[in-house]
Amino acid sequence: MNAHAPLSATQDARLDRLAEVAVRVGLGLQPGQELVMTAPLEALGLARRITAKAYAAGASLVTTLFSDDQATLARFAHAPDAAFDHAAGWLYEGMASAFRNGAARLAIVGDDPSLLAGQDAQKVARANRARSKAYMPALDLIANFAINWTIVSAATPAWARTVFPDLPEEEAVARLWDAIFAASRVDGEDPVAAWAAHNAGLRHRTAMLNARRFAALRFRGPGTDLTVGLADDHEWCGGAAPARNGIVCNANIPTEEVFTTPHRLRVDGVVAATKPLSYQGTLITDIAVRFEAGRIVAASARTGEDVLAKVLDTDEGARRLGEVALVPASSPISASGLLFYNTLYDENAASHIALGQAYSKCFRDGGRDFSEDDLAARGANRSLIHIDWMIGSAAIDVDGLTAEGEAVPVMRRGEWVD
Repeated sequence: MNAHAPLSATQDARLDRLAEVAVRVGLGLQPGQELVMTAPLEALGLARRITAKAYAAGASLVTTLFSDDQATLARFAHAPDAAFDHAAGWLYEGMASAFRNGAARLAIVGDDPSLLAGQDAQKVARANRARSKAYMPALDLIANFAINWTIVSAATPAWARTVFPDLPEEEAVARLWDAIFAASRVDGEDPVAAWAAHNAGLRHRTAMLNARRFAALRFRGPGTDLTVGLADDHEWCGGAAPARNGIVCNANIPTEEVFTTPHRLRVDGVVAATKPLSYQGTLITDIAVRFEAGRIVAASARTGEDVLAKVLDTDEGARRLGEVALVPASSPISASGLLFYNTLYDENAASHIALGQAYSKCFRDGGRDFSEDDLAARGANRSLIHIDWMIGSAAIDVDGLTAEGEAVPVMRRGEWVD
């Protein structure tokens, strides 16, 4: 099933349901609201369906910005060295302006995981840093949930070849679409109802964790003995929730996690990644780090260690945590047995932590009136990056630690303790 192959009736119906879920469940798009969408060129078919669904839901305008892998590679092949310190600030300022004026945000992802694998790592790092700085005005509004936003995915040939390297391309794309549809809960006749039930389950977990008011979490397992202190006034989140504009959205399609904000100064111990991290075309495997007083002071990886080092040197906050998330080892994405080489999926296969920027919504009252100084005083981290990597598995136990030091079982062998 290549980009130009005709769709089967089943495939067509599931693609249509995915677009419906993106607009109704992911975004909760409101009549009269604008939508800013980004997508790879190979996702044109899904982008068109989402556009149609958005207008049917009453969108006033849908603006889509497409990316092109070949154009990206042309930059690395031909651009002068100084060009890698530049980014389209005017574009991101425009996006931030749209969000401030009420637009919703949707990203379709399907990136080639190895697109930049053969490129100069210094140039990749410089380009990423320039883009991150330019994107910050828009990212702040997204990360702080000032707007309703969501991410969905499309099966692209390059991504499919990475996930299923032994299959012919057309079969690999079809298999990846099957996995996307299953994880996104669109295989049934009523995916909106399926998402309502799933969100109810995630609310149950967040309510339990919020009622306990743990001061920290402790992860233990092979290569891991990590204590993650939680931010003062933290709140656990997961699944559907109202953005600050009052619109209920699911920020990730799919999602299996419940998550909150760690205290940037209260993380100690060692942790080993349980899955590879695919980052900007490099597969970073067997990550192992040591935290002291919230900061990574030693880091290693079997492959991609040079890229990991550059990530950690992005800024001061890049060596500290902005998120901790719990995901059962039996999640549907984990049960698929696939490594997706895509954080949207792989982070929902295992409990994980994220280096960098914290979410301000993960505080009581959604951090609604907190300034940057307020957030920092409660322990929230600030950074140009937010990169999730997986530390959970069926071999990992998680305890909640009370303020008095009592250890309460939360997960055993990667599963919830009820």
